[in-house]
Amino acid sequence: MKYTTIETTHEVTLAPAQPPVASVVLLHGLGADGWDFVPIVAELGLPDALPVRFVFPHAPVRPVTVNNGYEMRAWYDIKAFTPEGRADAAGLAESTRRVDAYLEAEMAHGVEASRIVLAGFSQGGAVALSGGLRFRERLAGLLALSTYLPYPETLAAGRSVANSGVPILMCHGRMDPVVPVSMGIEARDLLKAQGYAVEWHEYPMQHEVCAEELVVIGRWLRARLAGDGD
Repeated sequence: MKYTTIETTHEVTLAPAQPPVASVVLLHGLGADGWDFVPIVAELGLPDALPVRFVFPHAPVRPVTVNNGYEMRAWYDIKAFTPEGRADAAGLAESTRRVDAYLEAEMAHGVEASRIVLAGFSQGGAVALSGGLRFRERLAGLLALSTYLPYPETLAAGRSVANSGVPILMCHGRMDPVVPVSMGIEARDLLKAQGYAVEWHEYPMQHEVCAEELVVIGRWLRARLAGDGD
């Protein structure tokens, strides 16, 4: 599939040559930007018969406590690399609203919510889970890579009935020094306990994405967006 790359102040978009029938909104991790995951699209093996628009938003620039207050692209502040310091409520709420706006924009472009996947890596994955599980309309799926639930104790109260059965793919590195795999497992187990359909994969890697993982992601996206069950 050939794509036209469009960059604005707020995001990078890969627009397929044919009118899109589905969309993926993918949120980058702390300190990166929307360009970070653009190269993976070519590795997903999506067929030409499935034109998908990929949207890679840029997080706003803000001070991050764990990096001595240095300003960088971040979806929210992180006080400490611990379960207790994993997020700030105001920043997370702001980013969740940003995600809602991106999903609404895709719907305004003619893509139904049921054909939109919300995805994210690390901090972006935490926002994807928080926003997607609360979104008002049923999504095609949530893709959460090397990530965690920022406020697990609020999940039940904030969940959306529409997305109570949304498929979730979670992938994590067993040797992740940034987001320990235990935090991913905690999120997986809590989601499963609340009835969510979670597919979980672990890989012998650190805080990154590997080739084997991309194969699984591509297969999962085809199943969610094309319904081919592969």
